[in-house]
Amino acid sequence: MRTVNGRVEAQQVKAFLEAHDIPSEIRGESVGAIYGYTLDGLGAVRILVPSSLVDAALDLLARVDRGELELPDEPDIEPAAGP
Repeated sequence: MRTVNGRVEAQQVKAFLEAHDIPSEIRGESVGAIYGYTLDGLGAVRILVPSSLVDAALDLLARVDRGELELPDEPDIEPAAGP
């Protein structure tokens, strides 16, 4: 549905969508997650929503892009699982 750079931005978008009753899922590049790369697509993360809610999600994100709404500043980020 939308691609962002890095897990922090992905968590912000996910929290925003879920605050508007749109469930979402994050899928992304493992190299970027492990090493923190966000260059040339290595840190690309996709945010997926149910197909029935894509239009609503895109509308909300367009409103963010226009400055009508804001993403949360500090998303709740789950710590990475350790060894």
